[in-house]
Amino acid sequence: MPQLAILQYPDPRLYKVAKPVSEVDDRVRALLADLFETMYAAKGVGLAATQADIHERIIVADVSEERNQPLVLINPELIERSSDRKEWEEGCLSLPGIYDKVTRPDRIRVRALNAQGEVFELEADGLLAVCIQHEMDHLTGKVFVDYLSPLKRNRIKSRMLKRQREAA
Repeated sequence: MPQLAILQYPDPRLYKVAKPVSEVDDRVRALLADLFETMYAAKGVGLAATQADIHERIIVADVSEERNQPLVLINPELIERSSDRKEWEEGCLSLPGIYDKVTRPDRIRVRALNAQGEVFELEADGLLAVCIQHEMDHLTGKVFVDYLSPLKRNRIKSRMLKRQREAA
């Protein structure tokens, strides 16, 4: 299972909208394994296929302390969200070392396919709800810094571009 390269903000490919998965087959299951390996190696709690330049509606996540509760969401749909909102400090594997506060619904219900292609629904709150919403944003071409003010976003963009120049 190879680790995949994670796109770094402000790469324009992060803004591509992902296409639905038409069939959950061995190719998709192999991709899930690669996404999990990549996410765990990067010490993340979630990863959207978009971040690996694969523009399909696939998310992997594991918010457990022990890193032993992998969650697969294929073609996820947000079907319910609470009116209660909570502010969380978010980070992103596409923006290493960058964190800022984002306000999102505190509880959600999502419908998706699992690794066997079976439909399921999941209610989530707290960190898992934040993680799912954050990763679902990636599938629609949105990055968490898009919630920030233009000034903050531009500062982060400049910092990321400077890092990328220095690393080259």
